Amino acid sequence: MFLVSNTLIVQSESREQILRTNLKTIFILIISIVIVSLLLFKNFFFKSTYLLKSFGELSVDPEIAFTNNKPTFLEFYAEWCEVCKEMAPQVSAFKDEYEKDFNFVFLNVDNQKWGNYIEKFDVNGIPQVNLFDKKGNLISTLIGKQDEIKIRESIKNLEKEDKTYEEIINSEFSTIQENKNNEVSPRSHG
Repeated sequence: MFLVSNTLIVQSESREQILRTNLKTIFILIISIVIVSLLLFKNFFFKSTYLLKSFGELSVDPEIAFTNNKPTFLEFYAEWCEVCKEMAPQVSAFKDEYEKDFNFVFLNVDNQKWGNYIEKFDVNGIPQVNLFDKKGNLISTLIGKQDEIKIRESIKNLEKEDKTYEEIINSEFSTIQENKNNEVSPRSHG
């Protein structure tokens, strides 16, 4: 009886050891798959965030934009804004398509140096896109998430001789958060 009991204990310990080894192997495999996936698909997962961060660097200075005789696409955004992140690829595509004929100005609402523009254009929700004709006249204000067709229509409206102001508000937008530190972060771009 003692020998059978000892054998069962040894078998039980051996099974537990094999089970632990298998679990460790599975765990390491899962972690490896996640890491490799993140590396391979990092552009897909983080593209919107990267685009938002690059907007300030790609921006034309607003003072130049309003005086160089080109229509202007002015977007107010924030890096924390989920709707801004969602629209970033679409806005980037518009920039690529129209940048020869338009000024593209991107102003981060968290950067206090743009406070006068935020106040002047009554920015309460983001993203907010203001479209100006060649003379610097505000023609369209688009607040919140906009589809490609609506933005294209507003851009085409800039080319008309008889332009009327339009304001388009979508309920999907982010409310501007107050910058509690009253500081301009060098990493806040634009």
